[in-house]
Amino acid sequence: MGGLLYGPFAPLKHTLMLSQAGVTHCFVNLGSDHPSIIEAIVKGQSEKNGQFPRIITCPNEMVALSMADGYARLTSKPQCVIVHVDVGTQGLGAAVHNASCGRAPVLIFAGLSPYTIEGELRGSRTEYIHWIQDVPDQKQIVAQYCRYTGEIKTGKNVKQIVRRALQFATSSPCGPVYLVGAREAMEEELEPYKLNDKEWEPVGPGALTASAVKIIAEALAGAKEPLVITGYSGRNHAAVGELVKLAETVKGLRVLDTGGSDMCFPANHRASLGLRYGVDESIKTADVILVADCDVPWIPTQCRPKTDARIFHVDADPLKQQMPVFYIAAEARWKADAATVFTQLHLHIAQDEALSKTVAAHEDRWAALAGAHEKRLSLIRDLAQPGSDGNYNTSYLTAAVRRAVPADTIFAIEAVTNTAFVADQLQASLPGSWINCGGGGLGWSGGGALGIKLATDALGDRRFVCQIVGDGTFLFSVPGSVYWIAQRYKIPILTIVLNNQGWNAPRKSLLLVHPDGLGSKVSNEELNISFAPTPDYAGIAKAAAGGNLWAEHATTAEQLNALLPKAVEAVKSGVSAVLDAHLDGPQGKYGGGKSALVG
Repeated sequence: MGGLLYGPFAPLKHTLMLSQAGVTHCFVNLGSDHPSIIEAIVKGQSEKNGQFPRIITCPNEMVALSMADGYARLTSKPQCVIVHVDVGTQGLGAAVHNASCGRAPVLIFAGLSPYTIEGELRGSRTEYIHWIQDVPDQKQIVAQYCRYTGEIKTGKNVKQIVRRALQFATSSPCGPVYLVGAREAMEEELEPYKLNDKEWEPVGPGALTASAVKIIAEALAGAKEPLVITGYSGRNHAAVGELVKLAETVKGLRVLDTGGSDMCFPANHRASLGLRYGVDESIKTADVILVADCDVPWIPTQCRPKTDARIFHVDADPLKQQMPVFYIAAEARWKADAATVFTQLHLHIAQDEALSKTVAAHEDRWAALAGAHEKRLSLIRDLAQPGSDGNYNTSYLTAAVRRAVPADTIFAIEAVTNTAFVADQLQASLPGSWINCGGGGLGWSGGGALGIKLATDALGDRRFVCQIVGDGTFLFSVPGSVYWIAQRYKIPILTIVLNNQGWNAPRKSLLLVHPDGLGSKVSNEELNISFAPTPDYAGIAKAAAGGNLWAEHATTAEQLNALLPKAVEAVKSGVSAVLDAHLDGPQGKYGGGKSALVG
């Protein structure tokens, strides 16, 4: 049998797709290291009658990995990315960081420059670039972000290497894995062979010991102000319902999201405190805190628990093994699956006679939560008002978007400094309906939104997908690639660009360290973070889509309310839409009239 049929791509199809491991798409940026893979793709597509992974060509590697990441975030099924040697690996850029921090199961394969020069083996060097792209250790480019890196050195165990990599990718804490292989190995001839799929399953979820359940349950039940802080427990959609049951068992328990990477707890529930990045009054006043699947429960220089608070930490990765500096003052910590833990806790309390009596006595707290929650929502509604000049802010914009899109819309959020305002107005309540990148590599949401849309269509749900993105982050997302892919493969999404003339995050960071420094007294232009006059964000996307994209700018609240329904209808008809939303007026913004020329 020829090597082209049993290169790394064929094992992906045979040992993953047919064993229902979930690899249905491969996002590719092909190069001189991929002749056998290209042959395998052509052969597989022509012979396998729809049972071959769908190939998505991605002109940019970061977009490719962000698409695989978004797909995996929604489905928890690993997807594949193929890139070109060391340079394609570097082209993945911040997307590797995002997949790692966001715990997205993704398999990345990159070729190596051939290791023979004189034609000793099939696949030997044939092009000038094979010398230039031969580097000492290609895996080290991304190794610190990956759960596993390996090299395919022979075709004879290629399936085992791929399956081992995927065990790491899909075992908690999930994340990216990276495989390399030179052309000679990919071209190797071998006989077909099979693996027992049951022997290559991921590691199963962990649970608390009986004594740990008892300790945490008693602490929560007996607390005056119990608090759960979470960040990504909602990645497992089942965890959302189990956390709701825990909150309804322990009357008065409140839930704070300090990660924002997934919808972990429904915003319409009276126990919800919404999303705040590590700073909230509830952290300061709680007497018992359960931290569950959370990377940054609080920021000690800005907010911390009181000294006598009892803190318990349950996490897929409680030591945060890829963070050189991390610790919280927990009296105990366990590596366990959050959904399982929430289930153990609420069942234990319900089945324990003494604890059941304790929590039953807290009905007054349950009523108090309802009042506090309604007061919070009222304050949020008050923020969503247009200005007296007809302009609008992030809160008004987001509330308008929420009204305009379908109720089950999935939001891909990368709003940076506006994230809390966006979360407050969207009030996501359905599992999987809010997905943020979970990392700090801006530019995820373009490809991420496309991957999410591909996933929901593949699942048969065909849900509406809306990307809400800051203007600077929109540029980071490589829109030239994103909207070409959206048009080429008919993946319609709605993009709302929060146009506030540039990067506001650096100013916020500056003021936290130097609140009265020189930088606090100058303009964004002088800080070199202004984009005024801004690019035509919607126009960039339309050009990339070859003109087949709905593109508009909204300066006033009146324009916004007139344009949003048109944008939504365009997406429903199969055409992507980009709305450049001019926050706080047209000053310095493309399409905003004469004032757009003023810096």
